[in-house]
Amino acid sequence: MPFTLPLGSKAPPFTLPGTDGRTWSLDDFRDAPVLVVLFTCNHCPYVIGSDEITRQTAERFAPRGVRFVGINSNSAQTVPEDDVPYMVERMNRYRFPWVYLRDETQEVARAYGALRTPHFFVFDLDRRLIDCGRGVDSPRDPSRITVNDLANALEDHLEGRPVRVPLTNPIGCNIKWAGQPFTWMPPEACDLV
Repeated sequence: MPFTLPLGSKAPPFTLPGTDGRTWSLDDFRDAPVLVVLFTCNHCPYVIGSDEITRQTAERFAPRGVRFVGINSNSAQTVPEDDVPYMVERMNRYRFPWVYLRDETQEVARAYGALRTPHFFVFDLDRRLIDCGRGVDSPRDPSRITVNDLANALEDHLEGRPVRVPLTNPIGCNIKWAGQPFTWMPPEACDLV
């Protein structure tokens, strides 16, 4: 099996603590017709550059039942500002329309095959993967965005059409793996397309 979850795969279960003090699991979102799992963090310039676009996309599709879950899997040993207190501070400051969860062991990042921050995984009601990769084509510089792949995927799916581009390479910083150099990626990780 490839490192990153292939299209059509079931969403791996998770049970993770959130910045709201609650523990969240995949099952908590069972009624959402679409679930977007976003691997994100606090420090990455690609995340920071595109957070407001992600917010707009989440808010646009919320009335149609789409839910978003942000997961921070970065090692706090590698990047201290990705630890829980900074996650809480970030959510209190920006009030993003998603729950923000901590994957301290990095097991969830491995189960999904998260490559970068941000990295989006879109699941249908049966929790089958229908879209994977980038949110937009210029996450670090929103002024240069020409396509919102995430919004297109959500629109296509909710309108009953096949997702026009279901697989793209995520654009961003690599996940910061515990005990590894800053730019290290698992040897089995590779581009998606």
